[in-house]
Amino acid sequence: MPKHYRPPGKKKEGNAARYVTRSQAVKSLQVNLSLFRKLCILKGIFPREPKKKVQGNHHTYYHTKDIAFIQHDPMLEKFREIRAYQKKIKKAKAKKNEELARSLKSREPHVKMDKFIRDRYPTFIDAIRDLDDALSMVHLFAALPAIDRLKIGAERTHNCRRLCHAWQAYISRTHKLRKVFISVKGIYYQAEVEGQKILWLTPHTLQQVLTEDVDFDVMLTFLEFYETLLGFVNFTLYHSINLKYPPILDPRLEAVAADLYALSRYIDAGSRASLPEPQTASSSRSEQEAQEESELRLAQLQHQLPTNEPGALMHLVQDTTSEVEEDEDTRECKKFFQNMKFFLGREVPRESLLFVIPAFGGVVSWEGDGAPFKEADSSITHQIVDRPTQGHMYLSRDYIQPQWVYDSVNARIILPTEPYMVGRVPPPHLSPFVDDEAEGYVPDYAKTIKQLQAAARNEVLPLPGVGKDDLDDPQNLLAEGYINRTKANEAAEKKHKMMLYEKQYHNELKMEIQGDLNINEQSSKEMDSKEESLPDMEQIVKDSDAHSKALMSRRERGLYEAIKIGKERKKAHVEKLKERKRNIQEAQKSDKKQKRA
Repeated sequence: MPKHYRPPGKKKEGNAARYVTRSQAVKSLQVNLSLFRKLCILKGIFPREPKKKVQGNHHTYYHTKDIAFIQHDPMLEKFREIRAYQKKIKKAKAKKNEELARSLKSREPHVKMDKFIRDRYPTFIDAIRDLDDALSMVHLFAALPAIDRLKIGAERTHNCRRLCHAWQAYISRTHKLRKVFISVKGIYYQAEVEGQKILWLTPHTLQQVLTEDVDFDVMLTFLEFYETLLGFVNFTLYHSINLKYPPILDPRLEAVAADLYALSRYIDAGSRASLPEPQTASSSRSEQEAQEESELRLAQLQHQLPTNEPGALMHLVQDTTSEVEEDEDTRECKKFFQNMKFFLGREVPRESLLFVIPAFGGVVSWEGDGAPFKEADSSITHQIVDRPTQGHMYLSRDYIQPQWVYDSVNARIILPTEPYMVGRVPPPHLSPFVDDEAEGYVPDYAKTIKQLQAAARNEVLPLPGVGKDDLDDPQNLLAEGYINRTKANEAAEKKHKMMLYEKQYHNELKMEIQGDLNINEQSSKEMDSKEESLPDMEQIVKDSDAHSKALMSRRERGLYEAIKIGKERKKAHVEKLKERKRNIQEAQKSDKKQKRA
């Protein structure tokens, strides 16, 4: 009898009982593959990797409890009813009964995502933790064109833009943005909401080309779930700052494609309305305010869709009196760009800057309709442009490239504007998500930023070519102006005493050694001969390493080898970066020599 023979009818054990393949799960649930994928996406069920794949390595495995979880869900029966109803519509169209088909189509049942949201996220913090992918997906579809062939409608694109603008308006108003990084894929943002760090990616505002090798049906299933999730999160966040959701937008601002500016107007109006008003103010309400409120309500009833042009978020930082206690980072971000006024050119990434600058306390305007102030305003301190030549330049403001804003935000200091002037090659844009010390390579500009941060905090850092011993010298500290003369004299006297004690200790130790040498001269010769016969320290380390590896299990040995490979790979990467740096420096030196010649 074979070793693994199991009589028919006997209960399965081990991985064969715990895991099933995808085809077995589809057959058990009696659904097609597309509906099975949709159920797994909505219920949050993903494939597993068992230690031993019983059916083979070419199968996808699911846990048996996960399949039972789907099988007992009441929404499975709802999907079956929808499928049967769709067959009725298809049958009516086949019989060319258009009137019956339209009637059935108008009464077609739909599945709401509310139940899935409540099942997967019992608390609000759970929803916040799982918001990274939702934000990235919604921002992606907000930038895609509407194509009916791929089931991407214009209404869905506009809904994604509304959700993105509402989320950005909350982050900007509450100053929750922490880091920004521009990459080839897009722009990475990191915010901190309810103590949770949220990272999402927004694509660049370019013409998006849709490829045929992407399954948009699966992505639309994710999007349908994420739209509902983000709507619930926005609703809770807006109510936490005493604002109604969804917002009521001004139709006049929507007409000039200033949807975010209209949203900021709504938030400002809500924050002012939340303040206690005296009784006399409620009785003496002007007719103009009543007319504006009626127009806003009319816009809400008409469900007007915003256009794809970016708006302004500069009013989000005004009248932000909230009952929520602000932490230290929020207070720092709120005052970062304080008393600074920015004006954006036409060629800069306007939507990103309109989101970042107000989130850090700045005031911003742009060139176009609906702007709060014009380019000729004398109170503008910085004008962000990306063209080498300007028609008219004002001497009272700095003309800088957009990278200055992002680098200053990541460094949390106002960087000098000279390297970012128009027409110059800016410094390298460093990622705030990379720990240079852990990677083993610190770029030169990162060192410069650290020195600027230390200078802003009035800290003392060793300059290039200056060691820590030079900073410990009281005369150097006195010359640099860090301490006064009294403290310098006390430190010099204390250092002199320590040097005397150290010299005395060395003398005594030397006398003891000489005495031992006179007494045990013969033993010292024997020790020297033994030292010559001692093995090398590197050989001892290698032997101990081999001995410890021999005592490890196979799994621990494989993990140890993987760690060693990772360290060697990181070391090789650092050496490659250093070699590139040396090549660039040599090329720059040769160019300078050629120019001089």
